[in-house]
Amino acid sequence: MTLNQLWNDGSAYGKLMIVIGVLVMTPLVILPFYPTDMMYIADFLIPGGVSVLLGLIISARFQMKELTAWKEQLRFNSQVVTFAWLFGILVGALPFVLAGQLPFLRAIFEATSGWTTTGLSTMDVTKTPQIFLFHRSFMQYAGGLGFVMMVIVLLRGKHSMSLYDAEGHPDRLRPNIKSTVQTIILMYSVLLIVGTGLYMMVGMPLFDSLNHAMCALSTGGFSTKLLSIGEYNSVSIEMVTALLMLIGTTNFGVLLLMAQRQWKRAWRVSEMRFLVVLTIVLVGIAALSLVQGTDMGIVESIRQAFFNTVSAFSTSGFATVDYTTWPSVTFAVIVIAMIIGGGIGSTAGGLKLTRAYLIIRIAWMNIKKRFLPKNQVQVETYYKVQGKQVIDADVVSDTFGYFGLYLLVYLVGSTIIALDSNVNLSHAFFEFASSLSTVGLSAGVTNPNSPTITLIVEIVGMILGRLEIYVLLLGVHLTVQQLKRKMFRRNDSSFASIKN
Repeated sequence: MTLNQLWNDGSAYGKLMIVIGVLVMTPLVILPFYPTDMMYIADFLIPGGVSVLLGLIISARFQMKELTAWKEQLRFNSQVVTFAWLFGILVGALPFVLAGQLPFLRAIFEATSGWTTTGLSTMDVTKTPQIFLFHRSFMQYAGGLGFVMMVIVLLRGKHSMSLYDAEGHPDRLRPNIKSTVQTIILMYSVLLIVGTGLYMMVGMPLFDSLNHAMCALSTGGFSTKLLSIGEYNSVSIEMVTALLMLIGTTNFGVLLLMAQRQWKRAWRVSEMRFLVVLTIVLVGIAALSLVQGTDMGIVESIRQAFFNTVSAFSTSGFATVDYTTWPSVTFAVIVIAMIIGGGIGSTAGGLKLTRAYLIIRIAWMNIKKRFLPKNQVQVETYYKVQGKQVIDADVVSDTFGYFGLYLLVYLVGSTIIALDSNVNLSHAFFEFASSLSTVGLSAGVTNPNSPTITLIVEIVGMILGRLEIYVLLLGVHLTVQQLKRKMFRRNDSSFASIKN
């Protein structure tokens, strides 16, 4: 079997393992520029190489089978996507462990925060070697796209489309899924080059520029500086970061429309209009609160409110201040922004702008309905990248179903963190909102001394947030059902053999 045949016919699990292994070994490319980090070669080669080798073996021994039943396809998708992220987290954590940079649980936490583009960290970046700083940033950059998206570039068959949907990518930018993914990766790569160049133009060193561009575009938030973007104390650097964060939180489909100069179609998308209105409202409230509750002037209040609010709803997590010193109203604005999150089909996390927009629209529809004649029916619509969509019963059910599940997970996780870390509930709400929405901002709860249960809860929150909750729950539920059926058949066959 040739290498090309192996890739086209082999198992999806094997392909994902190969891609993950290559991604984990990618930081080795910076070693010629930082020869003092040569001592860490084996720490990346071993986990990355083993992942690639296992992937090749699995791809050679197993083939993708055609799945016809809807439930069978659903189970396959959710299981493959869940496996990819859990396996990626494990392999991404091993370099930290092998090099003695972090103990196992904190390494898992760091890798989870990286791949899920969260940005919460327990590392002291002032003492971290350059190759590990790059590893953290590159995990966020690759995680912004997703493992499945990178595999689809070389994947054939109808599995690719269903896996693309399962990882949380709803839009088609091109006639077929492969060209859609290629377009997204090209856009993402060009934006990385532009972002790095912009940072260098405003005075940031090359290494820092590359790292911050990767993390801003992926709405990740890892930084090479202890005080994040705030350490530079530069308005121009903050503006470049805000621009990249806004690009990262924008639906890839809308970005393509903008690149094609289809401004009217891009502006028609309901999510984009809502993004503009939300930014104005939240920044206005936060700035007013800072003026009244601190000694900041109007200009400084607007500057801090704009950057940190954009960082919150884009789920990037870059910071310029200590949020624990802010007034309670501004603190609440940041929490609300984190929960809402960014655009569907973007690198951002959170509840997502479209769902927040639909919740408001549906609530307004219910109010209007009370004042309309009983026999009058109004068809309500909103705009996606693909065009006009009707707000029907399915849209209402899906939107509020996800919102209810998200809220339940949020309340449970926040309560556990409050009890385990012995912090007040407002700080626990802030921290778990940051985890579940894959933001990365912290109120000081997450640190090198964080309790084990708190770290585990945040890890679970980050994974649930990145995979849109439903994917992981479906994977677990359908896998348990599958195991039950196998156990039932085994018990039946055992009973039959005993009876005979």
